Amino acid sequence: MDTNTIIYIAVAVVLGLIIGFIIAKSMEKGKASKLISEAELESKSILKQAKSDAEALKKDKILQAKEKFIELKAEHEKVILSRDKKMAEAEKRIRDKESQISNELSKAKKSNQSLEDKLKDYDFRLEFLEKKKEELEKAHKSQIKQLEVISGLSADEAKEQLVESLKEEAKTDAMAYVQDRVEEAKLTAQQEAKKIIINTIQRIGTEEAVDNCVSVFNIESDDVKGRIIGREGRNIRAIEAATGVEIIVDDTPEAIILSCFDSVRREIARLSLHKLVTDGRIHPARIEEVVKKTQKQIEQEIIEVGKRTVIDLGIHGLHPELIKMVGRMKYRSSYGQNLLQHSREVAKLCGVMAAELGLNPKLAKRAGLLHDIGKVPDAEADVETPHAILGMKWAEKYGEKPEVCNAIGAHHDEIEMTTLLSPIIQVCDAISGARPGARRQVLDSYIQRLKDLEAVAFGFNGVKKAYAIQAGRELRVIVESEKVSDDRAASLSFEISQKIQTDMTYPGQVKVTVIRETRAVNIAK
Repeated sequence: MDTNTIIYIAVAVVLGLIIGFIIAKSMEKGKASKLISEAELESKSILKQAKSDAEALKKDKILQAKEKFIELKAEHEKVILSRDKKMAEAEKRIRDKESQISNELSKAKKSNQSLEDKLKDYDFRLEFLEKKKEELEKAHKSQIKQLEVISGLSADEAKEQLVESLKEEAKTDAMAYVQDRVEEAKLTAQQEAKKIIINTIQRIGTEEAVDNCVSVFNIESDDVKGRIIGREGRNIRAIEAATGVEIIVDDTPEAIILSCFDSVRREIARLSLHKLVTDGRIHPARIEEVVKKTQKQIEQEIIEVGKRTVIDLGIHGLHPELIKMVGRMKYRSSYGQNLLQHSREVAKLCGVMAAELGLNPKLAKRAGLLHDIGKVPDAEADVETPHAILGMKWAEKYGEKPEVCNAIGAHHDEIEMTTLLSPIIQVCDAISGARPGARRQVLDSYIQRLKDLEAVAFGFNGVKKAYAIQAGRELRVIVESEKVSDDRAASLSFEISQKIQTDMTYPGQVKVTVIRETRAVNIAK
């Protein structure tokens, strides 16, 4: 094949390719135009549909807006109508007020007019009365002159004679009346007073309990006595030293006697022994621990006794310190008579007697209960002050009324009585103490002697505790080991015995025992 042929074939192939490309392009162009026309038709239909939807939406929104406008308009009209209604009601009220005010003004005008007319009438009457008064005075003066001429006395002289005669007559009548009343009062007063006192005593009848100086502690068997005594008597000495109570262990079967003039110490010893015997552990350290716990228990019991007492008597608003003092009365006695029972009885007697006399029974009960609080002093320094004055000071300190304070201070005539309550307290105190079997003079003087014996020991430096035991025949003194040496303990015993011998009167002999104890305590950790 030659070159020309190849060229022709190549040209034919190229032309064929070009013609094929042109035909393909034309065919593709036809398809594209067809697609474009279809897209245009579809877009026109979409636009048409969108326009119709927009028109429908527009109409719907317009309808909703119209409905909302109508609703708002209706609500606005309602508000306007309610405001108009309120304004109409307010205008009506104003018109009513105006009409009422105008009516009241017209009435006031009428009243003023009537008042002015009455004032004019009164002025006229006053002028008329003044004229009449002047005429009467002239007539009276003329009559007095005529009487003076007839009697030969002036008006002032006649008045003086008349007044003097009336005075004498009235004085005579008054003296006769007063004398009759005084005689009647003398006849009936004493009888009425006796009647009131007898009725009061009959209504308040109580059993008398005379305090003793010993308590009996019962035990189950005599074997317990040995455990209480301890080896070489160390347990019984520890109990006596801790409580200040004399423990008497004798041949009395199943009983131990506790002897002490102080009821509190005796009760502490009794309760401590009961705890020790019940527990079974009895040794000096345990004894001291139990005694301390029992002392706290007794202090709490004192407060409870005071609370129960004031509740039973119906006394309210009493200061806590006074309640505590009332509780301490349970462990005090006066001439052998229990102080709390005595004070309760006096309170009841005072309440009944005050009611009979028309006074305040609650205030009388209060004063009756507190009249002897001065007999339970907190400190030794208070013992020197009379108990009535001391009780009055405490009552004033803790806010009691002046009537109560005066009744407490005056029930033994230490101060002047200023209220009717004071003699009632004095009488009821005497009634309670004068009951048969209520008091024993000898016991009170015995207890006072033992207290004075202990007070002598407390007058020396370094003394921590002092107990009068053996019915006052022995004074047991416990000193502080840091302040008192062994040599000083011996001289202290001699000095105390000399002081007792010089200052006190007592039967027999008094043994003075000074105890000095040294303890060394360490704790292992």
